[in-house]
Amino acid sequence: MAITRSDVAKVASLARLELSNVELDTMTRDLQGIVGFISSLDELDTSGVEPLAHPLGTQNVFREDIPTDSLSLSEALQSAPRHDGKYFLVPAVLGETGSA
Repeated sequence: MAITRSDVAKVASLARLELSNVELDTMTRDLQGIVGFISSLDELDTSGVEPLAHPLGTQNVFREDIPTDSLSLSEALQSAPRHDGKYFLVPAVLGETGSA
């Protein structure tokens, strides 16, 4: 698979990146090398190799999910820098206005 300069420019545009001509050339060359290396792996004989999801034997190490009591409202709010006794007060986000 060949990576072209226009491929790199399109992906950069989708990622909202502005690349100079030199950067486009460098990225194109680097990505062609990476894809070329990955393509060379197709030459390996893997007919006797079992597919696996992880190179190490793994097991679930999480504890059982057992419901427990939660914090009370006053306990949850006691460490908050700002609250109104019922809710956390935080700075306005996305241009919203309010008392916080």
